[in-house]
Amino acid sequence: MAHRCRARFFHSATGAVALNCRVSDTVPPFEMTLAVQGADIDQQNHVNNTVYVRWIQEVATAHWNATAPVPARDEIGWVVLRHEIDYKSPAGLGDEIILRTWVGQATRLTFERFVEVLRLRDRKLLATARTLWVPINPETAKPMRVPPEVRERFSM
Repeated sequence: MAHRCRARFFHSATGAVALNCRVSDTVPPFEMTLAVQGADIDQQNHVNNTVYVRWIQEVATAHWNATAPVPARDEIGWVVLRHEIDYKSPAGLGDEIILRTWVGQATRLTFERFVEVLRLRDRKLLATARTLWVPINPETAKPMRVPPEVRERFSM
Protein backbone atom coordinates (compact mmCIF):
# COMPACT_ATOMS: atom_id res chain seq x y z
CA MET A 1 0.00 0.00 0.00
CA ALA A 2 1.19 3.49 -0.79
CA HIS A 3 0.99 6.53 1.39
CA ARG A 4 -0.09 10.03 0.67
CA CYS A 5 1.63 12.62 2.80
CA ARG A 6 0.98 16.29 3.13
CA ALA A 7 2.85 18.81 5.21
CA ARG A 8 0.72 19.76 8.21
CA PHE A 9 2.87 22.67 9.29
CA PHE A 10 6.27 24.16 8.60
CA HIS A 11 8.31 25.72 11.38
CA SER A 12 10.39 28.38 9.63
CA ALA A 13 13.00 28.76 12.39
CA THR A 14 13.99 25.09 12.40
CA GLY A 15 12.88 24.05 8.93
CA ALA A 16 10.87 21.22 10.51
CA VAL A 17 7.96 19.76 8.57
CA ALA A 18 5.33 17.50 10.11
CA LEU A 19 3.87 15.04 7.64
CA ASN A 20 0.38 13.65 7.61
CA CYS A 21 0.29 10.35 5.69
CA ARG A 22 -2.55 8.17 4.57
CA VAL A 23 -2.49 4.79 2.90
CA SER A 24 -3.79 4.11 -0.61
CA ASP A 25 -4.89 0.69 -1.85
CA THR A 26 -4.39 1.64 -5.49
CA VAL A 27 -0.66 2.36 -5.83
CA PRO A 28 1.65 0.05 -3.86
CA PRO A 29 5.07 1.34 -2.78
CA PHE A 30 8.12 0.21 -4.69
CA GLU A 31 10.75 -1.59 -2.58
CA MET A 32 14.35 -2.60 -3.00
CA THR A 33 16.83 -4.13 -0.57
CA LEU A 34 20.54 -3.43 -0.21
CA ALA A 35 23.36 -4.10 2.24
CA VAL A 36 25.32 -1.38 4.02
CA GLN A 37 28.88 -1.36 2.67
CA GLY A 38 32.12 -0.34 4.36
CA ALA A 39 32.32 2.81 2.23
CA ASP A 40 28.91 3.89 3.62
CA ILE A 41 30.24 4.15 7.20
CA ASP A 42 31.55 7.44 8.62
CA GLN A 43 33.72 8.35 11.63
CA GLN A 44 30.78 7.88 14.00
CA ASN A 45 30.64 4.24 12.84
CA HIS A 46 27.22 4.51 11.20
CA VAL A 47 25.92 5.25 7.71
CA ASN A 48 26.86 8.77 6.65
CA ASN A 49 24.02 11.18 5.88
CA THR A 50 25.19 11.62 2.27
CA VAL A 51 24.61 7.90 1.69
CA TYR A 52 20.90 8.37 2.43
CA VAL A 53 20.74 10.96 -0.37
CA ARG A 54 22.37 8.44 -2.71
CA TRP A 55 19.88 5.74 -1.62
CA ILE A 56 16.95 8.11 -2.26
CA GLN A 57 18.28 8.70 -5.78
CA GLU A 58 18.83 4.98 -6.38
CA VAL A 59 15.35 3.86 -5.25
CA ALA A 60 13.67 6.69 -7.20
CA THR A 61 15.59 5.71 -10.35
CA ALA A 62 14.83 2.02 -9.87
CA HIS A 63 11.13 2.78 -9.36
CA TRP A 64 11.04 4.95 -12.50
CA ASN A 65 12.84 2.32 -14.59
CA ALA A 66 10.63 -0.51 -13.31
CA THR A 67 7.32 1.32 -13.73
CA ALA A 68 7.53 3.97 -16.46
CA PRO A 69 6.64 3.04 -20.03
CA VAL A 70 9.71 2.66 -22.25
CA PRO A 71 9.12 5.82 -24.33
CA ALA A 72 8.73 7.93 -21.17
CA ARG A 73 12.05 6.67 -19.80
CA ASP A 74 13.79 8.14 -22.84
CA GLU A 75 11.67 11.29 -23.15
CA ILE A 76 11.63 12.47 -19.52
CA GLY A 77 14.59 13.27 -17.29
CA TRP A 78 14.41 14.21 -13.61
CA VAL A 79 16.17 16.73 -11.37
CA VAL A 80 15.80 17.29 -7.65
CA LEU A 81 14.35 20.57 -6.46
CA ARG A 82 14.39 19.77 -2.72
CA HIS A 83 15.30 16.98 -0.27
CA GLU A 84 13.93 16.73 3.27
CA ILE A 85 15.32 13.86 5.36
CA ASP A 86 14.51 12.96 8.96
CA TYR A 87 17.00 10.57 10.54
CA LYS A 88 15.36 8.36 13.15
CA SER A 89 17.96 5.72 14.04
CA PRO A 90 21.43 4.84 12.69
CA ALA A 91 22.24 2.03 10.29
CA GLY A 92 25.50 0.14 10.66
CA LEU A 93 27.89 -2.01 8.71
CA GLY A 94 26.29 -5.28 7.68
CA ASP A 95 22.72 -4.06 8.08
CA GLU A 96 20.40 -4.97 5.25
CA ILE A 97 18.19 -2.04 4.32
CA ILE A 98 14.76 -1.84 2.72
CA LEU A 99 14.10 1.27 0.67
CA ARG A 100 10.37 1.94 0.13
CA THR A 101 9.19 4.71 -2.17
CA TRP A 102 5.98 6.10 -3.60
CA VAL A 103 4.90 9.26 -5.37
CA GLY A 104 2.56 11.63 -3.59
CA GLN A 105 1.12 14.72 -5.21
CA ALA A 106 2.02 15.47 -8.81
CA THR A 107 1.47 19.03 -9.95
CA ARG A 108 2.06 20.44 -13.43
CA LEU A 109 5.81 20.61 -12.87
CA THR A 110 6.69 18.78 -9.65
CA PHE A 111 6.40 15.26 -8.35
CA GLU A 112 6.49 14.69 -4.62
CA ARG A 113 8.28 11.44 -3.72
CA PHE A 114 8.47 9.79 -0.32
CA VAL A 115 11.06 7.28 0.87
CA GLU A 116 11.24 5.18 4.00
CA VAL A 117 14.50 3.53 5.02
CA LEU A 118 13.97 0.43 7.19
CA ARG A 119 16.33 -2.14 8.66
CA LEU A 120 15.35 -5.53 7.22
CA ARG A 121 15.85 -7.71 10.31
CA ASP A 122 13.43 -5.81 12.56
CA ARG A 123 11.68 -3.44 10.09
CA LYS A 124 12.81 -0.52 12.28
CA LEU A 125 12.28 2.84 10.60
CA LEU A 126 15.70 4.47 10.21
CA ALA A 127 14.82 7.52 8.11
CA THR A 128 12.05 9.17 6.16
CA ALA A 129 12.43 11.51 3.22
CA ARG A 130 10.37 13.77 1.02
CA THR A 131 11.84 14.94 -2.27
CA LEU A 132 10.44 17.25 -4.91
CA TRP A 133 11.41 16.19 -8.42
CA VAL A 134 11.01 18.22 -11.59
CA PRO A 135 10.59 16.45 -14.93
CA ILE A 136 12.83 17.87 -17.63
CA ASN A 137 13.29 17.49 -21.34
CA PRO A 138 16.65 15.67 -21.61
CA GLU A 139 17.58 17.55 -24.79
CA THR A 140 16.86 21.08 -23.52
CA ALA A 141 17.19 20.53 -19.74
CA LYS A 142 14.03 22.64 -19.34
CA PRO A 143 11.07 21.64 -17.16
CA MET A 144 8.31 19.82 -18.99
CA ARG A 145 4.84 18.50 -18.34
CA VAL A 146 4.39 14.79 -17.83
CA PRO A 147 1.71 13.09 -19.94
CA PRO A 148 -1.45 12.18 -17.96
CA GLU A 149 -0.96 8.43 -18.47
CA VAL A 150 2.50 8.59 -16.88
CA ARG A 151 1.25 10.80 -14.04
CA GLU A 152 -1.58 8.34 -13.30
CA ARG A 153 0.83 5.41 -13.14
CA PHE A 154 2.85 7.02 -10.33
CA SER A 155 0.83 9.55 -8.40
CA MET A 156 -2.29 9.45 -6.30
